[in-house]
Amino acid sequence: MQNFLNYWEHIPSLHRVLILMGGMVVFWLIEGYYPLFKFSFKRYKHAGVNLIFLATTLILNLIFGFTTIKICQWVMAEKIGLLNLVTLPLSIRIVVTLFFMDFFGQYAPHFTMHKIKWMWKFHMVHHSDTKVDVTTGTRHHPGEWLFREFSTIIGIVLIGVPVSLYFLYRSCAALFTHFNHANIRVPVWLDKPISWIFVSPNMHKVHHHYKRPYTDTNYSNIFSLWDRLFGTFAYDDPSKLRYGLDVLDDTTDEDTGYQFKIPFDKTIKTDY
Repeated sequence: MQNFLNYWEHIPSLHRVLILMGGMVVFWLIEGYYPLFKFSFKRYKHAGVNLIFLATTLILNLIFGFTTIKICQWVMAEKIGLLNLVTLPLSIRIVVTLFFMDFFGQYAPHFTMHKIKWMWKFHMVHHSDTKVDVTTGTRHHPGEWLFREFSTIIGIVLIGVPVSLYFLYRSCAALFTHFNHANIRVPVWLDKPISWIFVSPNMHKVHHHYKRPYTDTNYSNIFSLWDRLFGTFAYDDPSKLRYGLDVLDDTTDEDTGYQFKIPFDKTIKTDY
């Protein structure tokens, strides 16, 4: 088990990229054979727009990511955080870390962005995609990355997360993001049991419905238990859903320049 931790503590950057891109490619291929919706669109063009946003995220990670790593190291050196106050088996520490980091890294900032108007306008870029597929999970405005990373750092300090488990969480979060956004057909008999504990594809698609109240549900990324705990869980037949936002023109979803300017465009209504 120590070798497992050593790997994640010193995981090469190439391996992290392979996990991120490899998972995306796998679900991209599955989408082609078992699509939930048969969109009449150019998949490569759509992916290209979303991958531009991924590129901005990767750049921000390169510029500011070392700060988060230093905070992990400081937390462990100073014995700060919940996990540094108790003695638990390593397997339990891993589960506890993933569970609470899903709250601080995803649920909390995600919920907040849906409730605060100026933050929501950054997050609107993600919801403006009218053809949700695996690449949609990478579609985040640079400003949104800053919100999420700040909340993640709070979680690292409160929980006491070492570098190894931070990188493990990031990789698990990326794979679940691909899984949840992928335009794949998952039968209800399989999807619904998954959603009892984890975020399933059909469950997350509800979150991408074009209008409230469904838009304001299912904020988790890994564990659906957070949504169940806070009463934000919703489930429905994905065939009834329509993607995008009712306050935006659907034709702008692949206009990259327009999308980057959404948070600063005062003419765009938000419903908040």
